Order: sequence, then structure tokens, then C-alpha cells
Amino acid sequence: MAKIGIFVGTVYGNAQLVAEQAQTLLQEQGHDVAVFDEGTLEDWTVYQQDTVLVVTSTTGQGDFPDSIESLFYDIKDSVGHQPKLRYGVIALGDSSYDSFCGAGKQFDALLQEQGATRLGDVLMIDATEVPEPEVFAADWVRQWGMLVK
Repeated sequence: MAKIGIFVGTVYGNAQLVAEQAQTLLQEQGHDVAVFDEGTLEDWTVYQQDTVLVVTSTTGQGDFPDSIESLFYDIKDSVGHQPKLRYGVIALGDSSYDSFCGAGKQFDALLQEQGATRLGDVLMIDATEVPEPEVFAADWVRQWGMLVK
């Protein structure tokens, strides 16, 4: 099956819970999965020929959590074209803010701009409606895992 790196941006731990649940579900499908809660550009480049899943919450006015912010800017400033990369995004946010899921949307836009191929739609999880995001994301993760071959 596929080699998948899950890169996490979290403040209060919800994105981490989603990432850990995704790791378990994807491993059950036979994928080789690693989770990076403080991912670096070096970690990212290992997966440029493979698949990544970005799981990030949004802070402030659409900002990234500290745990993934430097990775985003390193990719933006240093990587360039990534035509062989396949990816997915799970974005957590609060719909009462104008910048709902802003960090996940920014990551998706960057990877699209760099020529990566998104598998499936971006999953946006609204904290005002979903008390257990890891449970809510499970079906999406299983379906996404089927797209990754």
C-alpha cells in the first residue's frame, strides 16, 4: 500500500486526536503511516514522491498553530513544484469566525499552487457542531485511504 506522512497543526489537541485516529484507520487498511506533530521540512521531503495528510486547526484570524506554521512557510519558500505529491487536508475550525478553517484552506491552496494532487475534498470540521472531531472524521479517512493506492 502507500507510504503516508500525517502532518499535524494543533493548539488544544483536537487535531492531534484526529491525526492519531487517522493513523490507526489507515494502518488498518495496510498503509505505512507516520505522524509528525512538529513536522520539519526534512520530514516533508521524505514524502514528496508519496502521500501526505495535513491535519490542522486554525487560530486567530485564520492563522496556523505554532506546531505547523514554520513547516508551511518552509514549504512555501523552499520547495517549489511538487507534481508527484498526493495529499489530503483535514481542517478544524470554528464557523463563528470569518476565517473558518483558514489554516487548512491555506495549506490546500499552497499545495495546489505547487502542482500537488489532492485526493478527495478537504474535510472541514466545525467545532461549534462537532464535539468529537476524531469520530466525525473517521468515515472520511476510511474513504480517503481507499483513494490512496
